[in-house]
Amino acid sequence: MIKSKLLSKYKKISHGFFNKSGGYSKGIYKSLNCGPGSNDSKKNINKNLKKVCKKIGCTRNKLILLNQFHSNRVFFINKIPKTKPMGDSMVTNKNKFALGILTADCAPIFIFDPIKNIIAAVHAGWKGAYKKIIFKTLSILKKKGSKIKDLIVIIGPCISKHNYEVKKDFLIKFLKQNKINRRFFTFKKKKIFFSLNKFISAQLKDIGIKNIEIINKDTYLKKNNFFSSRRSLKNKYNDYGRNISVIMIK
Repeated sequence: MIKSKLLSKYKKISHGFFNKSGGYSKGIYKSLNCGPGSNDSKKNINKNLKKVCKKIGCTRNKLILLNQFHSNRVFFINKIPKTKPMGDSMVTNKNKFALGILTADCAPIFIFDPIKNIIAAVHAGWKGAYKKIIFKTLSILKKKGSKIKDLIVIIGPCISKHNYEVKKDFLIKFLKQNKINRRFFTFKKKKIFFSLNKFISAQLKDIGIKNIEIINKDTYLKKNNFFSSRRSLKNKYNDYGRNISVIMIK
């Protein structure tokens, strides 16, 4: 489990970015696969989630997950939902509500307002970031009284630019949105590479957020021990596990 240096200063926050270590799953899901959307044994996934809850200090029924689909839909959570909300970002000011984000190369993002005691957890792949999920999340926080200058944002482990090769139409899409987006692309040996965490970080800076931490752990690299959709595809596996990232107000 990786912890943020910025968030670790606050005793009232429990959080962690988990890799694939220390769970019960087998085979391509070995071992801490937390993705109910995978084809792994549901029993093992549940055991893994319970283990995560123990680390974070929450009860299993208060670990809230989403049906993520690369959208820009944000939910304010003030009670435990009966079914998983369809979206990619959650905001809460409730104690002991653990917000969980599942990733396998996309970026998990935590936002914390230490003044208003409010948190957010965001799933941002290129689609969500492109659709401005971060802006939408911040607008909810502002409605709840947060000030941009007070916010702390952590961009968790995700695929790095070195392993994120994209096609030309991907580049064109981003340039059409804004020509300045070229700065997030690298061109090498007729190949195009994209920096997801730098794109997200720039969006945050443009809004005026000063307290940003990027956890530079490439999920694609085998040595870092994360589940990676792209690496699984390269290895011709028919599925992949999901990493979980969780934040909670104690």
